[in-house]
Amino acid sequence: MTTSSGNILVLQSGGCTPVINSSLAGLIKKGQTVYPKSRIYGSLHGIEGAIAGKIPDITDTSDTHLESLARIPGAALGSSRYRLMPNDLDPLLKTLQSHDIRILHIIGGNDSAETGLTVSKASREINYDLKVINLPKTIDNDIVLTDHSPGYGSAARFISQATFGAGKDAEAMGINSPICIIEVMGRDSGWLAAASSFYKENSHDAPHFIGIPEIPFSEEDFLISIETSYRNNGYAVAVISEKIRSKEGVLGNKQPPTFTDNFGHSYYESPSQYLSSLVERKLGVRCRWEKPGTIQRSLMDSISSTDREEAYAIGLKAIEMSQFDMSEIILTIVRSEQPTYEYSIESAELKDVAGKTKYLPEEYRPDKQGNTSDLFKSYLQPLLGYPMYNTEPILNLH
Repeated sequence: MTTSSGNILVLQSGGCTPVINSSLAGLIKKGQTVYPKSRIYGSLHGIEGAIAGKIPDITDTSDTHLESLARIPGAALGSSRYRLMPNDLDPLLKTLQSHDIRILHIIGGNDSAETGLTVSKASREINYDLKVINLPKTIDNDIVLTDHSPGYGSAARFISQATFGAGKDAEAMGINSPICIIEVMGRDSGWLAAASSFYKENSHDAPHFIGIPEIPFSEEDFLISIETSYRNNGYAVAVISEKIRSKEGVLGNKQPPTFTDNFGHSYYESPSQYLSSLVERKLGVRCRWEKPGTIQRSLMDSISSTDREEAYAIGLKAIEMSQFDMSEIILTIVRSEQPTYEYSIESAELKDVAGKTKYLPEEYRPDKQGNTSDLFKSYLQPLLGYPMYNTEPILNLH
């Protein structure tokens, strides 16, 4: 594509992140410069907007608005979890052709990589010249072939701070409310739950148990860890991923999913609610269960400075890469091996990402007492941004 022909379409897809708009802002800003004679369109609510022809022109967004956009959570264009069906392709291709779209940018995760491949294949079949370049985003951090994904650092920052705070609260409340279970996002991987351990320095500190999808959940191990901490410390905090499973499957009764989306992802009743009732029955003490839900991916004050800067840089880089003979790719973050944190932005083929999940490596996985390795904390620390917080107690009464 040259600067004098063809236009750009960008869409946001999947669960929102605190920094998905930073990537959008960077992409628009760079697109205005690199392709001054092209128009940039935004698809409303992901691929559904493109199918319906709802793609407003966002080319002339001012610098003031872009600066604001880069700092707010949510998805400014609206997001979607829609899986393309065969009968969607004709209206989608008509939208692309009628607006002379020659570059498609999809800001999304694993499922969005599949969408990008589907659109690219359909365009090839009608000999329509289209570049498809995806930008990574997910708080789950489960996209393969990238060191981490934009969105993860901010959500991890929230969870690490929330766990530290919940621990201090439970410790202060004592017998009145000594146990807390926090349920965090992370559909198939434990990256977010593991982040809850960042401020844990010893057996007294929260969390005292971390449940992740990669390790079959044991109610016995869970209860032992919680009771041990409660007896020794006077309080206990557990952090669990939303889709932990025992060897038998769903925790508690084997109820059907409450919802299954287009991509076949099933959602169940809260496991933290079930475990809270289990603790109260078995230990005879009050147990709170907390489910931050979308708060963990939308709290402005928890946005990581590193995360926002990298998301914006990926938006810029996506436009740069679109100038070359590259398509069906997704941008990736490559971490330097230098002692200080440095990174570069590279790319991987969409076919190597679509439908795959990056699980928490064994060396990063928590033990039964909620400890993670120094290796994991070293990986996590630069992603949380600055300022970091000193957790030394003003008074140490223990």
